[in-house]
Amino acid sequence: MKRTRLRFDGWIAGAGTASGTRLVLGHWPRSPFGPFSDVMVEHTDGTRRLLAPTEEVAEFVAATYTFDRVDIEPVTVHAVGAHWSVTAGPLSWRFTTGPRTALGRLLRCVPSAAATHALWIRCADLPARMAGLRTLGVSPSGRRSFYGARDLHPVTGGEAQWHTTDLGALARVEPPVRFGPVSVPPRPALVRVTTIVELSSRAG
Repeated sequence: MKRTRLRFDGWIAGAGTASGTRLVLGHWPRSPFGPFSDVMVEHTDGTRRLLAPTEEVAEFVAATYTFDRVDIEPVTVHAVGAHWSVTAGPLSWRFTTGPRTALGRLLRCVPSAAATHALWIRCADLPARMAGLRTLGVSPSGRRSFYGARDLHPVTGGEAQWHTTDLGALARVEPPVRFGPVSVPPRPALVRVTTIVELSSRAG
């Protein structure tokens, strides 16, 4: 079966909040759709929501992950040094990152060509599982995703609001988010990542 691989280079940030809402930002300066950002939100009642900037992006992401609701909303991201500000429809999210972790330093030592190769990512899946993470995933539509982590910074503080409701201080991602077979680290983190999404001729 012929397969096409699409590559997304950027950052994924994941954090919980004191209220129980969990947030995942995908910030992609380089992608097949041009630069874009999207936000996945899992509310306290379990509702999984995608906030995407265009119909094209929303259709692609919703076919790769699982959501109960998809909203087309402007998504803007401003990053100045360690300070990030995210606005996505009703969501306002600000967070600050700390110095690179020991794992981040180790990931930085891996040559870029290797770190973003599907074979390397497959090999990294087993040790990642020991830490409760995954580097591989398969969507219900048959799309395979490979996550090549290249750097890691802890999220050391921040706050979020949904409409006018304060979601509370950022906290651990507990329970794990359920957008697909791959979650984010349990501790709030910002991961530099290259994501490869593999499409079969039937999956589109």
